[in-house]
Amino acid sequence: MAVGTSSSMLGGAFLLLVLSSATEVQGGPSSSAAPRSPLDYLCNNLGPWYVGANDCVSTLCIDSSCRSAPGLPELAVIATRLTVSNATVAKASIEHALAHVKDGKARKVMRSCLQLYTGAIPRLQWAARSAAAGRYSGVPEVILAARYVSSKCTNLAGEGALPKENVEFFMMAYVAEAVVEGVQLFISWPMDE
Repeated sequence: MAVGTSSSMLGGAFLLLVLSSATEVQGGPSSSAAPRSPLDYLCNNLGPWYVGANDCVSTLCIDSSCRSAPGLPELAVIATRLTVSNATVAKASIEHALAHVKDGKARKVMRSCLQLYTGAIPRLQWAARSAAAGRYSGVPEVILAARYVSSKCTNLAGEGALPKENVEFFMMAYVAEAVVEGVQLFISWPMDE
């Protein structure tokens, strides 16, 4: 256990160093650059190897309040709420497709996917409530587990077509997980540092 903690600390220290360097280059305290919005700050600091700034902004800004969010916690709330919404829409689209599909194998896959989404949605609702209360512990893990619902459905379907909402949910959950992890990491750091 100590090894994992040590690794986490080293990873956190490295990330802090990278973010500090990026902030100095992009305009630190001595810079005359205009202050960035919480949305810009968060999306620009998630790291392009994880979730690029454009994907972060376009995904969060499905909710128009993203640009006026007064802080990082509000962005975590938007991300988790959108994830619940996308999971609910994906489930409904699979239910609709199931009502119209004739192929036995496709019906079986869609029923399995419905069960997975039915189990994931209450956990995502918990994650959204937790984020709204400012409690982030366990939230990224719940979102990650829900993201695997989409992957598992895609794997089960193979050549069979699932509604596009299954893939859209995957992308939303991918971004939401990064956002919540970023908010957890950045919440104690002032945005202008």
